[in-house]
Amino acid sequence: MAKFVYTMQNILNIKQKLENQAKIAYGQANAKLLEEQRKLQEILVRKARYEERARELVSGSIHIREIRENKQAIDAMKSAMRAQLLQVQSAERAVEDARRKLNDVMVERKTHEKLREKQFEQFKEELAYEENKVVDGLVSYTYQKGTQE
Repeated sequence: MAKFVYTMQNILNIKQKLENQAKIAYGQANAKLLEEQRKLQEILVRKARYEERARELVSGSIHIREIRENKQAIDAMKSAMRAQLLQVQSAERAVEDARRKLNDVMVERKTHEKLREKQFEQFKEELAYEENKVVDGLVSYTYQKGTQE
């Protein structure tokens, strides 16, 4: 019996490997985004603590030095928050790029899988045709042999 061999199997294997690599890259980009969002959340929490401390400093006895230091800390948190927002946006773009690349690679792999399926269907049709030729040959041989006797 004939064995099916896909002529572009090596290309399909490469496409599958590229898809796996793209999945890994997407996962890493997503993990980086989550990490950047976590850092932003921490900055927001610290800023809220400084603001709460500022309210406490103003309501009690007034210590100018502590209030000034607290204000500088709040300003530093605002600056860190803006920088972290840029990092989050950058990570979001990286996730979107990785998702787009993954999608493209998946489409290419699926295309090659469809080509493989079509080639396999053609192979089955050719095999059935060959089997029918052999059966027809046997039937006509036995028919001719029966008429000669």
